[in-house]
Amino acid sequence: MKRWPLTWKLFLRITPTILIAIAVIGIFAFRSAKREIDNIYDAKLINDANVLWTLLEHQIEKPGSQPPIQVKDMDFSMGNQLAINDQADDYADAHIFRLWKDGQIRIFSNGAFPASIPIQRAGFTDLKYANEAWLVYSLPIPNTGIVVEVGEKRTLRDTLVSNIMLNLFFPLLVLVPVIGLLVWYGINNGLGPIHGLVRQIRSRSPDDLSVIPMDKLPRDLYPLGMSVNQLLTKLDRSLTAERRFADQAAHQLRTPHAGIKLLLQILRHSDSDTERETILADLMASNDKATRLIEQMLQAARISHQPVELKAVRLYEVTASVMAEFGALITLKRHDVSLDGDELAEVNADEAMLRLLIGNLIDNAIKYTPAGGKIKVSISPEPGAWGLSIIDNGPGIAAQHREAVFQRFYRANTPEVEGTGLGLAIVSGIVERLSAHLELSQPSPGGGLHIAVTLPQA
Repeated sequence: MKRWPLTWKLFLRITPTILIAIAVIGIFAFRSAKREIDNIYDAKLINDANVLWTLLEHQIEKPGSQPPIQVKDMDFSMGNQLAINDQADDYADAHIFRLWKDGQIRIFSNGAFPASIPIQRAGFTDLKYANEAWLVYSLPIPNTGIVVEVGEKRTLRDTLVSNIMLNLFFPLLVLVPVIGLLVWYGINNGLGPIHGLVRQIRSRSPDDLSVIPMDKLPRDLYPLGMSVNQLLTKLDRSLTAERRFADQAAHQLRTPHAGIKLLLQILRHSDSDTERETILADLMASNDKATRLIEQMLQAARISHQPVELKAVRLYEVTASVMAEFGALITLKRHDVSLDGDELAEVNADEAMLRLLIGNLIDNAIKYTPAGGKIKVSISPEPGAWGLSIIDNGPGIAAQHREAVFQRFYRANTPEVEGTGLGLAIVSGIVERLSAHLELSQPSPGGGLHIAVTLPQA
């Protein structure tokens, strides 16, 4: 499919509009000119009839029966004057007149209708004679039996209107290309800021995500420039975060990898079976730690671009199912874990992401709650939402760390507990994707952590 430049698209849309506007104006001009010419020529016929009556009044009122008088042709009476202008000659031939008295023609012009064409009714009448259309104005003189008729060929008016329109059309025909060039120049010049904006964006290198200068952008393009700058800012933040994540991930992976390499070297030089078993146990633990780190890194990277499929999800059932997956670990640490709330609670969420969110929160609670501790999970209604609450009696998170713990690889001062620093970062990303709300607090003065997640109701 061929992609037309924006200049051509605008030109091809604007030009037909201009041409149609010119055509409509021409139609209105034609009708207006025809109407004005009709009014002027109608008035002229009336005036001619009155002038003829004034000039020939005494002659036609002479008593007695007199033969009809034919007025000499203007070419004959005026010599060769009309030959100077053919159009004037045609104009003269397009007019006739007849003066009637008592039903008889007394005076008539050259080319006038014969007596077989009767007197026309008073006023204007359309008449067909010798295959030509005529407009006749009839003026009856009251109480005299005299009627003055003046006729004019219809083609005279039509020719005049046509000549006027042709005289307007040909200059306009020459101006159409000029108008087209002016429109093209105006469009091209008007799109100059857009072309400049495109050039600025194209000239950027992949590493240059600085904002575009907006001081020279017109007001109409200001929102576009703002949107582009916002996009560049988001991309810059995203790439910076990804680079930081890659650097931190490389640093975090280096530690278990170095430990595994060291243990393998020790295993190579070990002498007893007991020592080998101890080293193998350490290798398995290091491998599990590295595997866990890699899994969480992949989860953290996938959260930002994984498609979200929102649907009605039973919050209680999903929470119970996730908690069941930690059954062996809960039993091992002898935790007192409870779940209560509305079993029919439904939230609008992506089930896979919701399971990952709850899994990370339960995992953190189990990990930081000491052996024999208590974890309480509850589901409660909120205005237009459902709340998921997880309370443990672990060390908690100090107030000054509650915002930072959502950053990747950030860990509060809990050296006694192994972790990757990715669990709450994953939770924060999922909360943002699901349009949920997350809040950390301390449930009691004695310590512990209260995590409250508010999810939109289905």
